[in-house]
Amino acid sequence: MEEQDLTFKTNRGIFNYRVGAIIIRDKKVLMIKNDSAPYYYSVGGRVKLNETSEEAVVRETLEETGINFEIDKLAFIHEHFFYEEITREHYHEIAFFYLMKENNNMNFVCKSFGEQGAKEHLHWLPIDNLEQYHLFPEFFKTKLLNSITCFEHIISKE
Repeated sequence: MEEQDLTFKTNRGIFNYRVGAIIIRDKKVLMIKNDSAPYYYSVGGRVKLNETSEEAVVRETLEETGINFEIDKLAFIHEHFFYEEITREHYHEIAFFYLMKENNNMNFVCKSFGEQGAKEHLHWLPIDNLEQYHLFPEFFKTKLLNSITCFEHIISKE
């Protein structure tokens, strides 16, 4: 039996437990964009019931890239309160972002689809120019400019 995603809807919004992978190569970060979204977002997805965040980020990264990455370290814990542009719903999201170890196999095969069923595509975005992109999480625009030495807790209310 497949485990359920740790997301649920209430009468005041949606709670979501998510993981994100930070995959960096040649001063670029790997992000995803789907055919219906006006923004880029981190590789990753929802944690399933009875799954650790570490297990989830490895699973989601494999599903979205076709490559089995290993975790380097936990980089960010993000409490994010936002209004989603496409679904027009309020979210309370808790996300764990992991820096992944560099992998020499970069032959990506993205066969994944976004929440509304739109085909997803992988993009390498230059870290020095992230301010030019509409992306989530927004803190990537500044926090990825420096090396990640320890994990940081970030709270965003939009």
